[in-house]
Amino acid sequence: MKYTSDISTHTLEIKQSKFIAWLTPYEKYETTLQKLKDEHPKARHFVTAFRYLNEYDQVVEHSSDDGEPKGTSGKPSLMVLQGQELINSAVIIVRYFGGTKLGTGGLVRAYSDAVNLVITEAEFKEYKKEKFETIEIEYSDVRFIDYECEVFGVTILEKFFESKTVYKIKADEKSMKEFLQKVQRVVVTL
Repeated sequence: MKYTSDISTHTLEIKQSKFIAWLTPYEKYETTLQKLKDEHPKARHFVTAFRYLNEYDQVVEHSSDDGEPKGTSGKPSLMVLQGQELINSAVIIVRYFGGTKLGTGGLVRAYSDAVNLVITEAEFKEYKKEKFETIEIEYSDVRFIDYECEVFGVTILEKFFESKTVYKIKADEKSMKEFLQKVQRVVVTL
C-alpha cells in the first residue's frame, strides 16, 4: 500500500467538459474540498472518493457522485484508488459541464481517466504501520529529543510543558523502536 503526502492536480478536457482532479492526503481532504468549492463556484459537480485506515487497521472507503448519475463518477474514482492500492488518500474531481452529455459510459471513462492521470502526476510513499507513544522527559533534554526525533523520522504530534515535558509522537514501528532505544536514558514512556 502507498499514500500521497502532497496535493497533486491534473486537468482532463472531454467534449468541452473539464474534469480537474485533485489527489490529496486524507487529513487534508475536508479543507481541500471546502477550498475548491470556494475557488470554483461555477463548477457543476465535486465528485469525491477516499480510502483511509482507521485505528483498528480497517480500510474505510467512501465515494460521492455529487449529482452525477448514480455509479458513474464516485464509484469509478474509488475503484481507481483501490486498484492503485492507495491508502490515507482522497481524490476530488471538479467538473465544469461543457454542454455535451457524455452518457453513463463516457462519464465512467472520464472520471476514471481523470483519477488515473492525477495519480501519474503524484509522488507516493510506501505505507508503514505507525506506532504512537507518549513520553516524558526533563526540560533540559528537549533539544536532544527534538534532534533525535528528526534523525529517526519521528513526528512530534504534541508537546506539553508542565513539571516535566510530555511528547506525543508517532513513527513507523522500526523507527520508533530504534528511537526509544537511543533515548532510553532520558525518557520515561507513559
